[in-house]
Amino acid sequence: MQEPIVTRLPKSQIKIDFVVLPEEVKPYLDAAVTDISNTKPIKGFRPGKATYEDVKRAYGEMQIWESALERIVRAMYVKTILDQGIETVGSPSIEVGKLVPGQAIEFSVTANVLPNAVSVADYSMPQVEEKPHTVTDAEINTALDNLRKMRRNEIVVDRAATMDDLVVVDLSIKKNSVPIEGGASVDYRIYLNEPNYIPGLAEKIVGAKKGNALEFVLTFPTEHYNTQLAGQPLEFTVNIKDVYALQIPPADDAFAKMIGMESLNALKDLLQKNLQAEADQKSNEAAEIELLEKLVKNSRFSEIPDLIVTEEIRRMIGELEQSLVHQGGNLKDYLTSIKKTMDDLRIDFVPRALQRIQTAVLLKEIGMREKLSVNDTEIDDEIDRILASLKSEDTEARKNVSSPEYREYVAVQMKNRRVVQLLKDKGVKKDLGS
Repeated sequence: MQEPIVTRLPKSQIKIDFVVLPEEVKPYLDAAVTDISNTKPIKGFRPGKATYEDVKRAYGEMQIWESALERIVRAMYVKTILDQGIETVGSPSIEVGKLVPGQAIEFSVTANVLPNAVSVADYSMPQVEEKPHTVTDAEINTALDNLRKMRRNEIVVDRAATMDDLVVVDLSIKKNSVPIEGGASVDYRIYLNEPNYIPGLAEKIVGAKKGNALEFVLTFPTEHYNTQLAGQPLEFTVNIKDVYALQIPPADDAFAKMIGMESLNALKDLLQKNLQAEADQKSNEAAEIELLEKLVKNSRFSEIPDLIVTEEIRRMIGELEQSLVHQGGNLKDYLTSIKKTMDDLRIDFVPRALQRIQTAVLLKEIGMREKLSVNDTEIDDEIDRILASLKSEDTEARKNVSSPEYREYVAVQMKNRRVVQLLKDKGVKKDLGS
């Protein structure tokens, strides 16, 4: 085979032109003959045992060469990118320039190339400052109050509701006397001193008693996801079924013992420790994000193929959708609430997708420069840890975690964490004076 000609194209693509001489084609032609005579047996020959001349007479020589072409292209293309260290992504496109039996085969392959870091910002010295936050007494008391509310008792009372109560109601919402979709609720619980998605609802209920039927009009929030209801006056019918007084236990040693602590001071110490650990993690993550963004901004990268950007955006949309479902929502309602289409969302995600891709490229480049790696034992231990966290009956997830593809993913993630830690050790300065 003549030396292939590699041409760099815009948008991180390459074009490789091949010329394969007739004498190099024979092994591929023999394999093609076997394939053809297996799938379309020739009378008088066992499947796969016909000769080149027999298949040529039966189906034509061009069919043999066309059948061999796929193997030839794949073999020559893979050999070239491995020999030259070219990292491609996605399926390449193939253009055949010449395919004539007995003559040299000419074809070209165009493929997307993984982006690379053209230059890397200096990461050998501090770039950002981590700003720790010391947990205050007010934050500890707020956490303590939340714990007390979680342990509150709900006692039925025979009196008018106050802003400190819980009411259980049957609720009906209409627009122009027509029930709206999802506007009817039975045994709907309303904590009157907590924010409600319908402003003013709690104020209308305060003063009502069990058995009261209320009718009033409230305006839906202008930012409501349903544009047909947003900012519209709606008719409410509320039947009060029960009023509950909320008895919140006092912050004392008895309460602390109720949740397994020796004393109130011990409980506060634990809350302070947990809140401080959370604050430290947040400040550490903020410094990490700031550092990576700064390094990416001051580095230069080759062009990123549209294919990779599209795939990253698809992944980001998937992450958003999972988050919305976890919060009890869905992507369709979310798009309605922000008044955007899916195409608008994809466009909005482009800058962040590019940054995520460039960050991954940067970590890979620095990992190679610093000769950072993870060994098989470390990967095995991480896979075992993940498997141990899964239920034995979750066979599909366990199968995925045990796959070679997931193992490769874990290896990349572990190496990236190692690179990030190195960057933080070098590039993050602790603000000890805060």
